[in-house]
Amino acid sequence: MTFQRISQAASYIRQLTSLPCYTGIICGTGLSGLAEIMRVKQKISYANIPHFPVSTVESHAGNLLFGEIASHPVVMMQGRMHYYEGYSMSEVVFPVRVMKLLGIKRLFISNAAGGLHSNFQLSDLMIICDHINLHPDNPLRGANIDELGTRFPDMSQPYDPELIALAEKVAEQKGIKLQKGVYVSVSGPNLETPAEYRMLRFLGADAVGMSTVPEVIAARHMDLPVFAVSVITDLCTPTHIQKVTIEGVIAAARKAEPNLQALVIGMLEKIQESS
Repeated sequence: MTFQRISQAASYIRQLTSLPCYTGIICGTGLSGLAEIMRVKQKISYANIPHFPVSTVESHAGNLLFGEIASHPVVMMQGRMHYYEGYSMSEVVFPVRVMKLLGIKRLFISNAAGGLHSNFQLSDLMIICDHINLHPDNPLRGANIDELGTRFPDMSQPYDPELIALAEKVAEQKGIKLQKGVYVSVSGPNLETPAEYRMLRFLGADAVGMSTVPEVIAARHMDLPVFAVSVITDLCTPTHIQKVTIEGVIAAARKAEPNLQALVIGMLEKIQESS
């Protein structure tokens, strides 16, 4: 994906709205309810934006929303793209690159994930402090887009320590239970076998999903600070493995949404206060 195409998409959006957006937010499966806490001022369908991929997954509405949360200007992706949908990695991260050109200063990401840690329960929130990338491709493969970042971006701190500390402070003040852990991203779309779950735990992962890592790589390439949280929507430890349905995943995500909403509101309130 060329810088010209990214610029064309951003220019089209700016023809429709001049609203500021300081924080970008990506909503995961079953988590589009974050839009309910947003004062939406402009909605743009992905299908109308030049070169913009369109999400094909159930519960991913496919809109770019501009507005405010806690008086803080945000742009929200109401649904994301996944590698398993058939998109290239550059297409998966295209929206993140467009949001950077629109002016975001940080990126918030949520996802639905399987819990690999024995202490996790359904609908827990897990702050991602590191990740393992098991995708067969990388969004930075190919010619580097020099306008966006360096050829070899550092990944020693993929998730911003200050945003993590802020989330922990907000959670303590609001009485929100938080887990912390390592997220492993796989290609999907099938769920993992029991043997694969054992392998992922052996590798050091606490939660497994099919997204987030490509977007984080693209964001860090552009020097965007990232905060990411997984909602544990199924349990993958030996004594808890059950057949997973999309209905069950969405139900577990919906149960977690009040805490996720409170966390995001609290973080953006404090960011707005300090700006």
